[in-house]
Amino acid sequence: MQRFSIKDLENFTGIKAHTIRAWEQRYELLNPQRTSTNIRYYTDDDLKLLLNVNLLYKEGFKISKIAKMSESKIEEQIASLNRAEGEQVHFLNTLKLAMLNYDEALFHEVTDKFLSEFSVLETFNKLFLPFMNQIGVLWLTSAICPAQEHFVSNLIRQKLFRLIDEKAKKTKDETTAYVLYLPEREIHEISLLLAHYLLLESGKRSIFLGQSVPFEDLLAVEKKFNNIEFISICTTTPNPQESQAYVDNVETMFAGLPVRFHLTGPVFSNVICGKGQIVHIYPSAHQLMSHLLH
Repeated sequence: MQRFSIKDLENFTGIKAHTIRAWEQRYELLNPQRTSTNIRYYTDDDLKLLLNVNLLYKEGFKISKIAKMSESKIEEQIASLNRAEGEQVHFLNTLKLAMLNYDEALFHEVTDKFLSEFSVLETFNKLFLPFMNQIGVLWLTSAICPAQEHFVSNLIRQKLFRLIDEKAKKTKDETTAYVLYLPEREIHEISLLLAHYLLLESGKRSIFLGQSVPFEDLLAVEKKFNNIEFISICTTTPNPQESQAYVDNVETMFAGLPVRFHLTGPVFSNVICGKGQIVHIYPSAHQLMSHLLH
């Protein structure tokens, strides 16, 4: 059983600490425990309750009414919510609990249910992407430890790899090869995995090289195909001070060859491309994929 401070609860739920204290005092919503040194703390059950209470509160239920409900009644009310936004928040909250408790079965239960109702792209945009953004905030505020972030990130990767495996068997043999890679020292590959899935789903020949690919290897890959579209979605590497030099190097080394590079990510926001039409920069991964798939 993990222990949480009131600041942790604020970070996880978005409810201000002074509001949580007010709800405790007025409605006895939570009953924090104390350490041997008299420091207040909250448990997993407290966090789960507060996440569910906050969901109903945002749906228009009065806090005085919610406070009188039993736990089963609260869950019953959540199950009856029809609005997509409310359901989405509930799924996100459940993923947080799965992450905190290293509960792989709960993770798969939530994501499989979401995938049964939405496409892979919708699941990524409505569930995985908002969840990863929230993880980033929780990690920065030390509300979670790196092990928890690694645990759930790897589960998301596993889910995408399983979906990719199903699509790869149906890929058409196309003349153009779409080669997906990340530069050296770049390890954030979840968005690139989604791009790989979408390309395979559309019948294109997609080749996934993955994390931290040396630049020289791209030159070796180019010799194997007649026409290549290189794709990279970067988060931290190359750093903003090196990104222009990286693009300039690509344009120099691949000049005159039948290749194009499609790059996106915050690291390329200030990069200026040359006139050779080798490198194309996109404001977002969504715009990059829209260009390639249409």
